[in-house]
Amino acid sequence: MCSPAGSPRRAVPVPGLTASAAPGSPLAPARHDPAPGNEPEASDWLPPAEPSADVYHTDSSAPTTPPTPSDPGPQCPLARPTTARYTTNMTHGMGRLEGKVAFVTGAAGGLGRSCVQRMAEEGADLVIVDICRSVDTVPYPQSTPEELAEVVAEVRESGRRVVARQADVRDRAALQEAYDAGLAEFGQIDVVVANAGIAPLLVNDRVQAWHDAIDINLTGTFHTVEAAVPSMVDADQGGSIVIVSSTAGLVGIGGASNGGLGYAASKHGVVGLMRTYANNLAAHSIRVNSVHPTGVATRMVADPAMVEFVAQDPILSEGSPNALPVATVEPEDVANAVLWLASDEARYVTGVTLPVDAGFINRR
Repeated sequence: MCSPAGSPRRAVPVPGLTASAAPGSPLAPARHDPAPGNEPEASDWLPPAEPSADVYHTDSSAPTTPPTPSDPGPQCPLARPTTARYTTNMTHGMGRLEGKVAFVTGAAGGLGRSCVQRMAEEGADLVIVDICRSVDTVPYPQSTPEELAEVVAEVRESGRRVVARQADVRDRAALQEAYDAGLAEFGQIDVVVANAGIAPLLVNDRVQAWHDAIDINLTGTFHTVEAAVPSMVDADQGGSIVIVSSTAGLVGIGGASNGGLGYAASKHGVVGLMRTYANNLAAHSIRVNSVHPTGVATRMVADPAMVEFVAQDPILSEGSPNALPVATVEPEDVANAVLWLASDEARYVTGVTLPVDAGFINRR
């Protein structure tokens, strides 16, 4: 199988290029032992030095310069020219996001905070946003301005720069203002993590819980991506957008309450957004994917109000919802998946729903 354009070159016999072959293989030349007295020096038996990735070994009839866009040279029949216009960070010793800037919503909470920490550790500068106040239909404590300030301090301690704003993802103008402040500071945004979301799962159900789930989880994600797309397209440098969904975005769970149905609908809805954006932005080398965690060990999951809600749902309260023998995953597990999708290691991954679920979905 030929290697696609942009991947490491493999030896493929094509006219005009020579390829080494293992002794005894059909491509290997017959061995001719030298006559006695004409044996080569020991150093002559050493294999030639490995050429660099940009050096082409040619025979006398082949060009002596590497192919150029106007002179592509011999091509693997399955290869297509890459459309990627960004510089990869897969050099040994570099941070996986070195030189990149990430825009993260819901950045002061457990999962968002872990994403920010991991990205800063891998060399990214950050533009971070959080609502930093309570939503009436959310039963568990939400992030505070003090926690957002703590995240800012953590990023700076890691040696990275950060722009932070308090903003509600339901307010498109405020979110755009926060994004533009980061863009003005850094000159670019390469990665977007649409993480802001709520789970308005109330024992004493309210219709407003449906509206809040849709407005924040679904419309807020739409606002986040729309804030970023124009500048990312104009920059013509590619990029990565990661949407944080849930296992409830892939299977029918959440219960019959207004909040539970709103949560499931919103988390399924962002998958539709992700797939459509992935197609719309592919020509610009902007990748769009979603991540789907099972229960994550944050204060939301541990809050007594959430424990009470889960206990009344026969599916959610199932003794061992995950296939692996863990009740929850850690925020760092999800943050590592987000980091991978954001990095150049996933440069040809787009339109994917990536579970980080300890086998939860596979058991359904």
